[in-house]
Amino acid sequence: MNPFLRLLNELETPLCRRWSLAHQHPWLLRPFSIISRLGNGLFWYSLMAVMPIVDGCYGLEAALHMLLTSSDALLLYKRLKSRTRRVRPCHYATDISARVPPLDLYSFPSGHTLHAVSFSTIALYYYPQLAWLLVPFTLQVAASRVVLGLHYPTDVLVATAMGLGLAYASLLVVA
Repeated sequence: MNPFLRLLNELETPLCRRWSLAHQHPWLLRPFSIISRLGNGLFWYSLMAVMPIVDGCYGLEAALHMLLTSSDALLLYKRLKSRTRRVRPCHYATDISARVPPLDLYSFPSGHTLHAVSFSTIALYYYPQLAWLLVPFTLQVAASRVVLGLHYPTDVLVATAMGLGLAYASLLVVA
């Protein structure tokens, strides 16, 4: 393992352990599991499907913009995951368990967070009135990844920065 990642894992594992233990109660884990599952695509693709129905061509433009940006996000995400190969907290520390099955082997960056941030940023450009829904949902998706034992805080923080960068770059192209 890369020495830098080993050091990062050592520094972040106690925080992951604390978050994981603090949220072991089923009444807390269930909502995070649901949010994580919705953030896996169901929520976002449903939103994209509804936009053109509700708002015609403008909604179609917003949905296509989100969809095109997600393809860039997916390429970046897959490339980074295959290069860094950072093991997930649940695979690094035996006392941290994955509360939902991971979608792949590695943790860096958090794809859920990357997509949630980029989708929300673009959607809010077109529909700022959705902030009341999208901002809390995106924050909960990001938090769920650490609580569920699947990601380190830096996986989520870097994915947030990447999602914002991709979204803003795509907005510069259309503006």
